[in-house]
Amino acid sequence: MATPAEQDLVLAEAENNKERAQVFGILRLQEDKSVAGEKTSSAAMKSGDGRWQAPIFALARKASETFSGGIHVLPKVPEPKTSPFAEEWDAKAFRDPMAMERANLLNMAKLSIKGLIESALSFGRTLDSDYPPLQQFFVVMEHCLKHGLKVKKSFLGYNKSLWGPLEMVEKLCPEAGEIAASVRDLPGLKTPLGRARAWLRLALMQKKLADYLRLLITRKDILSEFYENSAVMLEEEGAVIVGLLVGLNVIDANLCVKGEDLDTQVGVIDFSMYLKNDIDDYRSEERNGQIAAILDQKNYVEELNRQLNSTVQVLQGRVERITKNNIIKLQEENHQLRTENSVILMKTQQRLEVLLCDFNVFLDTYKQSRQGLDEMYNEARRQLKEECQLRQVCVYILKKSNLLFRLCSGTLALRRGQTCF
Repeated sequence: MATPAEQDLVLAEAENNKERAQVFGILRLQEDKSVAGEKTSSAAMKSGDGRWQAPIFALARKASETFSGGIHVLPKVPEPKTSPFAEEWDAKAFRDPMAMERANLLNMAKLSIKGLIESALSFGRTLDSDYPPLQQFFVVMEHCLKHGLKVKKSFLGYNKSLWGPLEMVEKLCPEAGEIAASVRDLPGLKTPLGRARAWLRLALMQKKLADYLRLLITRKDILSEFYENSAVMLEEEGAVIVGLLVGLNVIDANLCVKGEDLDTQVGVIDFSMYLKNDIDDYRSEERNGQIAAILDQKNYVEELNRQLNSTVQVLQGRVERITKNNIIKLQEENHQLRTENSVILMKTQQRLEVLLCDFNVFLDTYKQSRQGLDEMYNEARRQLKEECQLRQVCVYILKKSNLLFRLCSGTLALRRGQTCF
């Protein structure tokens, strides 16, 4: 089963082969009318709007042909057999410079994305900021996103900013809020262009660039505030470019955004990277085999990941059911315990009331007994005091009686003695 990345690569190759003849026909018409081309080129140079010039058309044509079919020279080939729709499109593209710009940007996006994927897979390691194909990819994406931007008036003059439409992704997808917040918190970024470049790099590292831009191009009402009607992002070419970006999910990138000067970088496309030579032609078959093997491994990992996700979902469902059953059981047990607790509490209150009544009766009895004992104690103490007083009187009388008895005995003895004498 083909993955979205493989489908996008196949579609990109087919569209590249089919549209190459159309673009080459437009370019040949432009070469035949050199006078008109020179006037258009001089007018574009004076205006400074950054549109593609005639030499760039030739380089793009040569890069597209050499990258797709390995041809190094552009001879005058006979016109390919195309449908009436293609002929109508050729005429329309020649009359509309914006259509030619969109077609060239689309071709450059195809070359850049395909070259980045192939070189990254052959490289076999995580990409960093110094990797040339990755740098060129960001330059091409910047040109695609800048195409047809409306000029905004500010205090410093007129400018075109990519940060406006990219910042709207945060409102369409809450997951993009983390990237936008990280970009705003970067201390070295001072211009909207630098923030837009940082946003593209963070989205690529997160492997969400295609998803975010897909959400953005579906909202034509929002994009119309930032782009002209004939811009890439509002036409079919934008949808094709976004579809090609899905293939970038197979690569891993680790970009240092914080220490990179993104405000003053000059985005210039290096066409020499897309011009094939004989060595590349000899190595293309081996590289394609390596890419096929890597894609097979990726498909196996994705299939294994899907199976693991399905297993996790089944386990999560089981856990939720078990948790729900346990919660129901716990609620029933809690209700039963509360009922038993209420019954025990009522019985305890009744027993407490009975014990309280018994205690009150016992307290009354104790108080009455204590009162009787106090009266008995006072009476006994009074009697003891009286008896002590009576004893003292008796002792005193006894002492007096003994003294009197002794006196009487002494007197009697004295009298007896006198009688004897």
